[in-house]
Amino acid sequence: MKIEKDAIDFKNNSVSTLYRKLLIPTLLGTLSMSAMTTIDGIFVGHGVGSDGVAAVNIVGPVYQVFSGIGLMIGTGCSVVVSIFMARGKTKVARMNVAQALIFSTLLTAVVCLFAMLFPERFARLLGASETLISSASDYLFWIMPSYVFQMWSLIGLFIIRLDGAPKVAMWCNVVAALMNIVLDWVMIFPLGWGVKGAAIATSISIMTSGIIAISYLLFYARTLKPVLPKLSRKSLCLSLRNMGYHCRIGSPSMLGEMTLAVLIFMGNLMFMKHLGDDGVAAFGIACYYTPFFFNIGNAVAQSAQPIISYNYGISRWDYVAKARRLLLVTSLLCGMVVMALFLFMPHLLVSLFLNPASTAARIAQDGFPYYAIGIPFFILNVATVGYCQSIERMSAAMTFVFLRGVGLLIPVFLLLPLLLGSEGIWLSMPLVEILTLAVMGCWWLLVRNGLDDKSRIQLS
Repeated sequence: MKIEKDAIDFKNNSVSTLYRKLLIPTLLGTLSMSAMTTIDGIFVGHGVGSDGVAAVNIVGPVYQVFSGIGLMIGTGCSVVVSIFMARGKTKVARMNVAQALIFSTLLTAVVCLFAMLFPERFARLLGASETLISSASDYLFWIMPSYVFQMWSLIGLFIIRLDGAPKVAMWCNVVAALMNIVLDWVMIFPLGWGVKGAAIATSISIMTSGIIAISYLLFYARTLKPVLPKLSRKSLCLSLRNMGYHCRIGSPSMLGEMTLAVLIFMGNLMFMKHLGDDGVAAFGIACYYTPFFFNIGNAVAQSAQPIISYNYGISRWDYVAKARRLLLVTSLLCGMVVMALFLFMPHLLVSLFLNPASTAARIAQDGFPYYAIGIPFFILNVATVGYCQSIERMSAAMTFVFLRGVGLLIPVFLLLPLLLGSEGIWLSMPLVEILTLAVMGCWWLLVRNGLDDKSRIQLS
């Protein structure tokens, strides 16, 4: 009964109604998922100290890589399934859901097994110092088993929202976040398990989210219950072709997560070089908050994506344009609000993790106002890339993500600290996002001037 009440009609509801129904639960759900890593940081910071925060942050890029894979497959699958649904091909849509889940499960299981066999080697590759190697490898070993379930959750949430049950998707993440609060406290303080306890707590929470998502799809889905493809050579070839298409459409989402991984990795290297372990711990606090920025932009994009892709599939361009305007306005407003928090309350944000009198905390408090400048541009860029994916503008989306993740990010991180010192590390992300947005604006103007009327409506 509850699921029917929450059901969404993409064909007949207005764009504003659809967007409102999707945005709030999607935003709450994605922020709840970000809260799991942030909760880890808070408990580790107070229960273990700055070395614990630094060790967990060293492993951060691994989480971003797996999140990127899940978002890539989930976004691609969602766009393809939206278009098939709009064209009345429900069975084909359901087969695409099954293919996405099977492929992601097999891929993730193989990678996780390999990482668990050699945790110390992985930790060293991620930049762990001799001081941090034990804690970092411990955290890595115990967090890896959860990533198969994370795939089910990330991909499943796209499909659950598309199935017309965004509140179910929201509760997958909210329940996991609430569990993580309780388990983190129990395992870090009463049990005294340190970063290993934080990893186990997060693993159990992520597994719970994945089990809820896969259970909904298998037993309660209204339209998009997975249908297994036939076990034949032809069917396997078609499945691989479909997965290639999913990955191509969703690849900007994966590269977006890779941007976070590169951001964390480069920041860790620069802070380790300039300020040592305390610098890494200070940057680690910023890195606990950065997924919130990313997920706000992602939530805005994911809320608009089913609306845009559905109407794109049936060439209803005025609906596409309305959804785009809502996406841009929402992302800008959210970015300004979050930036204000970092500008005016850095002491409060840092004190959640570390003793304000510690060296790492003082470095973070001084750096947060610089870092805050880039937040509105960060969120707006993530949402705009999501829009390009929704209308299959893959070349543009890939170009923008490449600039944010490699093309601009690495050179700026290497050069700006040489010019400005430690302040340059904090300003690297803002400068990259501002430059990327400038490139997006130039592309938008150049492309629109060369389009015919129908294509111009699609982009405007």
